[in-house]
Amino acid sequence: MSLAPTGQNATRVDLLLVADMIEKGARVLDVGCGDGALLKTLITNRGVDARGIELSQAGVNSCVAQGLSVIQGDADTDLAAYPDDSFDYAVLSQTLQATRNPRVVLEHLLRIGRRAIVSFPNFGHWRVRTSLLFGGRMPVTENLSYAWYETPNIHFCTIRDFVDLCDTIGAQIEDGVALNGHGDKVGLKLPWAVWNLFGEQAIFVLSRRR
Repeated sequence: MSLAPTGQNATRVDLLLVADMIEKGARVLDVGCGDGALLKTLITNRGVDARGIELSQAGVNSCVAQGLSVIQGDADTDLAAYPDDSFDYAVLSQTLQATRNPRVVLEHLLRIGRRAIVSFPNFGHWRVRTSLLFGGRMPVTENLSYAWYETPNIHFCTIRDFVDLCDTIGAQIEDGVALNGHGDKVGLKLPWAVWNLFGEQAIFVLSRRR
């Protein structure tokens, strides 16, 4: 179910940044793990105990063929079965926008893992705004590459929307980064409004607010 950006460089940077945010040897659940690219990166680079859950049979088959521990499941319905604090990290990479109830999914991630790492395409990027303003049509970009009538994305959000959701559910933002279309980091100390304008995708590390 993972909907990582189609751009090779941006995708690879996203995976490496997520991996760098995870402690070596940690227990990790990758929700919507797709073909297992992130799981493979985590195992190779961080030596983690990595498990995955993936909606598509093709994705599960790809993961199992690589020797990865992945089961078939739906983030919207199956996360409730996982016990509290069963993982050090629960990761949702480029999949939040495809879930039916993003708030509930995010709350489960924070319950299952001591920390949650979430990445998503930013619908507030200036190219998206420009496309809507001057083209009058739903935008198709490298990170949002589907036409409106065939997209699996059902809940687009902006970086500011996500930050507001974190505040609503009492999630503490421990770390975060926005990436431009080349996979380069947007200034780390800049306001959310700047990230929202120039970041094509974002990654956040969250924990439960004490």
